Amino acid sequence: MARANVTRYLALGAAGALALGLAACSGGGGGGGGGVDADGKATVVWSTWGTADELTRYEEFNKDFMKRHPDITVKLQPVADYGDYHSKLLAQLTSNTAPDVFYVGDDKIGQFVDSKRLMPLSELMDSKDSKTKKDDFFPGLFGAAENDGEVYAAPNDSNPDVFWYDKQALATAGITEDPATLAENGEWTTDKFLEMNKKLHDAGLTGTMYWNYWATHWSWLSSQGLDAPYDDSGAFVANKDADTVESVQQLGDLFEDGTFVVADTLPDGAGADSVFVTHKAGFFVQGRYTIGTVDATGEQDSYDIVQWPTPDGEAAPTGVATSFLAINGKTKVKDAAFTFWTEFLSAEGQTFRLQGGGNAVPSIKGADEVVLEGDYPAHAQTFLDMRDIGFEDYPAEARVPGLPTAIADEFLKLYQGKADAQETLDVVGPHGEEAAHGIR
Repeated sequence: MARANVTRYLALGAAGALALGLAACSGGGGGGGGGVDADGKATVVWSTWGTADELTRYEEFNKDFMKRHPDITVKLQPVADYGDYHSKLLAQLTSNTAPDVFYVGDDKIGQFVDSKRLMPLSELMDSKDSKTKKDDFFPGLFGAAENDGEVYAAPNDSNPDVFWYDKQALATAGITEDPATLAENGEWTTDKFLEMNKKLHDAGLTGTMYWNYWATHWSWLSSQGLDAPYDDSGAFVANKDADTVESVQQLGDLFEDGTFVVADTLPDGAGADSVFVTHKAGFFVQGRYTIGTVDATGEQDSYDIVQWPTPDGEAAPTGVATSFLAINGKTKVKDAAFTFWTEFLSAEGQTFRLQGGGNAVPSIKGADEVVLEGDYPAHAQTFLDMRDIGFEDYPAEARVPGLPTAIADEFLKLYQGKADAQETLDVVGPHGEEAAHGIR
């Protein structure tokens, strides 16, 4: 997934996706899977959303794939709007008119697994024809795509939420220490981070900008050494732990006093990208796709990345956004669909899609060179280190339709000072799925 945050994708990518997707990509916007013609040649239809650049790269992959597999034709059906994509796809699955292979967002994958419309993949992944064994992927990235030991989709690629920082903004605030250097020495602590944020705020700058979604609030807890918000049974327990409530309140207070800013709420024309590239914020929590933003400034050396700060300075697991690739359980071209699926996700496939300025981090072993090419940012290895120990959204949350968004809505009230931490966590989920339905 090119964007670690869907809101930001919608803002920046939908127009480009519409222009390229409907005008240039084969397959148009229609529904329906492929089949086998009289000569035995299979057609695989697949669907995704994406920016113009992403869709162009996908078409290039299609052409390369068809050169290697002259017995398979591949057609891309792009959908411009992420918001409409999943509802349309679920309707197609219900009416047996869905594509053979398709992307699913990490906030929707649990719903699709529970629909029983996806092809089980564990046996196929373990077969001789597979280029994507399950153990080839980083285990924390499957999230709700795995259920009861069965895999129903695999991550296309990934985007760890790193802390991009602006050296010019830090210098303006009188900060002389470099966050990445501190991290290398095990000194990138929460106290040091908050000290920098206070200096930025006192200097009239924004401390840190975050997107309001699951990877922000749950990474904050994990980075501070607190337990997951869900227990092994899937029950929500964050509201019952005093240390967790206190830490969430600290997070809320930092947003309320303006030290932290919710990127989603910034006005058009003065959005988070604009704030960051004009040196008005010290930190911006995003994925690898931010390279394109800072490249456009011509001041690349002003920016670098660092992991989430922790109380003891040691790296901790934090959120990694992904999207997933699944196969229609009723595809008429199972073998050809799996061939496309496994090659698209393979180390070679991810290298093809992400090299040369790609905007994500591979989800599979053997393709890391695409992140380190060009030696940018200076601490690009941080992307890989964070991915290796990171996690996707908790299955207990991702499996409930609409719950990740509903939880983000409740956290926004906290950030705006309209609720305290205990109230927020009590609304979010004291009774599991019953509470989830109650807040939607």
